[in-house]
Amino acid sequence: MRGPVAPPQVPLSASRGEVFADLVQDSVERLERRWPQLADIEFLVLEVPRLDPARDEGWADETVPLGGTIPAREGRPSRVVVYRRPVEIRTKGRDERAALVHEVVVEQVAELLGLTPETVDPRYGED
Repeated sequence: MRGPVAPPQVPLSASRGEVFADLVQDSVERLERRWPQLADIEFLVLEVPRLDPARDEGWADETVPLGGTIPAREGRPSRVVVYRRPVEIRTKGRDERAALVHEVVVEQVAELLGLTPETVDPRYGED
């Protein structure tokens, strides 16, 4: 008789999206130790940024953004968004991807808090 390879609560494999979301969460947890107010910010992962032609939105320099912020409004918390596909395309391997995800998170948090990235994470840009 054969049984399961792993208990039901342990995934045998995680999707690329789940692995990426974990990288974002790891970055947020590193920053929350220094900035507890990050608990009030929602962190999201989206596949790609969207253009809204109806609003004539576009990227001024034609560079696809890696992340963005959405200010708090109407009872909703501020949000930091990291775009998975643009980050994945620019990186090779998990370590490089984790470093770029952390840079993006730091930059977006800095924008929301009105600080420099080096203030948010003194190790910013060392990699």
